[in-house]
Amino acid sequence: MRYVEAPIEASPEMKEKIAHATFAVDDQMFSGSDVLPTNYLKPQGFHIQLNLKDAVEAEHIFRTLAENGSVGMALQGTFWARRYGALVDQFGVPWEIN
Repeated sequence: MRYVEAPIEASPEMKEKIAHATFAVDDQMFSGSDVLPTNYLKPQGFHIQLNLKDAVEAEHIFRTLAENGSVGMALQGTFWARRYGALVDQFGVPWEIN
């Protein structure tokens, strides 16, 4: 749901931002929203590691997250995984796909 769709008053710069989003990964639910520009902090000091069983799925997710982002390590085989790669997505969120 975007702020423009919510039953609250939103400033013009927030109207198209996300007021509420929920998504599931297997049986885990995640929720989030965009914050006011004055409250935004650049993500730092962490990464999200996504561990997948399927190499084809890992390749698809890596390509999707890499669009308009920057790749630190291309998705490739390692001694611990059939595929591993690191990137920062277009929103500045650091990811490791394993």
